Amino acid sequence: MTRLNKIYKDNVVPALQKEFQYKGPMQVPGLEKISLNIGLGEASSNNKILEDAVVALTAIAGQKAVVTRAKKSIAAFKLREGMPIGCRVTLRGKVMWDFLDKLVNFALPRVRDFRGIPDRGFDGRGNFTLGIKEHTIFPEMEADRVDNAFGMNITIVTTASSDKEGKFLLDQLGMPFKK
Repeated sequence: MTRLNKIYKDNVVPALQKEFQYKGPMQVPGLEKISLNIGLGEASSNNKILEDAVVALTAIAGQKAVVTRAKKSIAAFKLREGMPIGCRVTLRGKVMWDFLDKLVNFALPRVRDFRGIPDRGFDGRGNFTLGIKEHTIFPEMEADRVDNAFGMNITIVTTASSDKEGKFLLDQLGMPFKK
């Protein structure tokens, strides 16, 4: 059991039960999965950028990243169906808890002029999406060796039924929201 998972079971579950008056422990929302996505528009013309992104995302997530391909052709973007346009990885279980712990405690505090995460990334069902401008904030990435810095989207999918429950859950897990 990871450190953050232990905190969730020992501290967060009782706090959620008290706050939202859940009748049983199975009603308490938890984390389902974390999805990481890197969109690279220039990957269709430069294959090395895509390879670098896959290697970086695999190192950050601790799990092999998958190349995503275009579903439709769009002439304005010079994009054809089946061309590579990014990469993604979905984390569950122990790897998910390890990644969230690393994100909250190591990566986000390394962001320049960090004042907290705005809480407007919720989708209405308790899931939270966060955009990161540079992947070099993660401890696995050495800024000296990175040729192309790229951003990524991180989506944290919870079993919460509302944004209020999802925000309380993530807040209790240590997500540094703006006050």
